[in-house]
Amino acid sequence: MPGAFKPDLKYSDVTPHSAWLNRRQIMAGAAGLVLGSQLAFPASAAVNLGGYSQSIYSTDEEPNSFEDVTSYNNFYEFGSGKSDPSKYASALTTDPWSVEIDGMCRNPGTYNLEEIVEQMPLEERIYRLRCVEAWSMVVPWIGFELAALLNWVEPLPGAKYVAFETLHRPDEMRAQRTGYLDWPYIEGLRLDEAMNPLTIMAVGLYGEVLPNQNGAPIRLVVPWKYGFKSIKSIVKISLTDTEPRTTWNEIAPHEYGFYANVNPEVSHPRWSQASERVIGAGLFAARKPTLMFNGYGEYVAQLYDGMDLTVLY
Repeated sequence: MPGAFKPDLKYSDVTPHSAWLNRRQIMAGAAGLVLGSQLAFPASAAVNLGGYSQSIYSTDEEPNSFEDVTSYNNFYEFGSGKSDPSKYASALTTDPWSVEIDGMCRNPGTYNLEEIVEQMPLEERIYRLRCVEAWSMVVPWIGFELAALLNWVEPLPGAKYVAFETLHRPDEMRAQRTGYLDWPYIEGLRLDEAMNPLTIMAVGLYGEVLPNQNGAPIRLVVPWKYGFKSIKSIVKISLTDTEPRTTWNEIAPHEYGFYANVNPEVSHPRWSQASERVIGAGLFAARKPTLMFNGYGEYVAQLYDGMDLTVLY
């Protein structure tokens, strides 16, 4: 196990072992865990979600309801409809779960999820997430900075990019039995993007373990990029010196670039991205102007100094 990264505070320092959430405890309940929205909360891998605090990067916007966040999703492994993940993702087994970390790092290996999470300082973060369909919502994620995980495995000096891969399990992820995407789903970031403190690995939301339809048990959140960059149910992370392949860029490179930064000044070839529809605001609510970098420009704009973002989209 890597030993270079030593967080100041671990979950076990602030939460008794008896308070840990795990799949067996949840499944032992009378009918599983059900929140006030009356949506069943699928059990996830054992992770300790205690001791988190509000991030300094959190928006002061009102979060969407738990029902909004868990019933309107893009998770193409379960179908292309926004309600498909909430209908079908309960079939996904998330315990046990491990993540392989390889490539240009000093401590490659396959690590159990609990082992990873135990080393990472959890932090609650509330972000506005947007995707190419021009809808948005505010989600109270619980997670840790991806930088903490990368520092844990120690990238080699030549590493420039981080690649991610989603679980490929067609017997549980029903849409993987079709050919409308080239499975498994893959994504990538430049290393400096991955190391930005806004880039997190989420393991929970609304104070609970991550629901299956939201990318359980561990997913990426990159709030200044369109939603398809935030890959779900991650099983592999690779450090590399070359720009990695990404699913949507390979399918339609004229529509989806590697960077996928929120840029209202550049329209998608088939629709404008200048405004967005806020989920939960009502059918007749006015659309909102889309903000450059999703409103996080003060934290990330410097990453793209000197780049033509109409070409490198």
